[in-house]
Amino acid sequence: MPDLRIVSPEESLPQRQAYLQAARRVVVKVGTRNVARPDGTPNEDGIESWAHQIARLRRWGKQVLLVTSGAVYLGQRVLGREANGALQMRQAAAAVGQPVLMRYWRRALMEFQLVSAQILVTADDIGDRRRAIHLRNTVSALLEAGAVPIFNENDSVSVEGVTAMDNDRLAASLAGIVGADLLILLTDQQGLYTANPARDADATLLGLVRWDEVDAVRFVEDRNQPESRGGMLAKVEAAKTAVTCGIPCVVASGFEPLVICRLLEGEPLGTFFVPGDRLSSRKSWIASGQKPAGSLVVDDGARRALLSPEGGSLLAVGITEVRGEFGPGDLVAVVDGSSREIARGLVNYPSAEVAQIRGARSEQLADLLGHASHETVIHRDNLVVTPQRKDNDER
Repeated sequence: MPDLRIVSPEESLPQRQAYLQAARRVVVKVGTRNVARPDGTPNEDGIESWAHQIARLRRWGKQVLLVTSGAVYLGQRVLGREANGALQMRQAAAAVGQPVLMRYWRRALMEFQLVSAQILVTADDIGDRRRAIHLRNTVSALLEAGAVPIFNENDSVSVEGVTAMDNDRLAASLAGIVGADLLILLTDQQGLYTANPARDADATLLGLVRWDEVDAVRFVEDRNQPESRGGMLAKVEAAKTAVTCGIPCVVASGFEPLVICRLLEGEPLGTFFVPGDRLSSRKSWIASGQKPAGSLVVDDGARRALLSPEGGSLLAVGITEVRGEFGPGDLVAVVDGSSREIARGLVNYPSAEVAQIRGARSEQLADLLGHASHETVIHRDNLVVTPQRKDNDER
């Protein structure tokens, strides 16, 4: 891999400015360690400050969607007991903590004559195309009415429990579904560093990340704490989802005074993730709305075809292995022989049939299956390429 030139936040300004100035619809995610103090009490000053900033953005003509963490952590304090990994206890804490959390947000926003709207979602809501469309329409109606939509995962009823989707990934998925122009992920760090700054005095803050130059996951030394499920790894993965949809993302400290307003005014704060080309609403949902049900391993020829500027479809002849079980219309990941994701898309055949036709030419499918409803396993209209580092493409 070529040496990475570290771009400082100040040096990144020319590349940030156009995106930040043009952003009209902004998704802001506030983390648990921002919302709650170490003793488990709500950070009222912080909540009031973010409400103030949302009001300022509204006066600037921006639409703001808020994703807030902290319900489980606050609920544990009210109940007087910690979940300690027990699913039912975490769900119970979420049920208790969510109205507590909303009470503080509602009160803070009312100080600026803003109406708040609570929206609880699950991974299933995001992953179902029809529900995602209804969600987008509801959000648009709320924003047009002047309300501030406040999102959290519906932890208390999530089928997979509170580990179904952390709020960083939820924020990225929402950004894609609602057609946001900017995603801001607030945390307790200044941004993404080249190493853990608490352990490495030489750690440098990355002002700019381009996925075609570096896989930013390499810098993450995750520090998950009991009170939060995200960590820097989740933020980097959420940023990758956003830029895949063509949405710029900033990871910055929520403790920085007036951080949201200062970012929009052009101050060099945090780490800016440069977006790719903007995707359609449907492809943004493919890129961000679901967890793949399985994966297809492809050979180098298929890999080159999928990554070509023309953007090919995935044919059976290029598939070497089928992993997992899935049905037609399910989302699957497309990976190379090293299990690196190349793309993801909606598959035309169930896993058992793909296993039958892998390596076969399109004209052979009818003989192998007894039918051939599609010439492609994934059509390019239903496929989204995952951001790739350039030296990976040319290997």
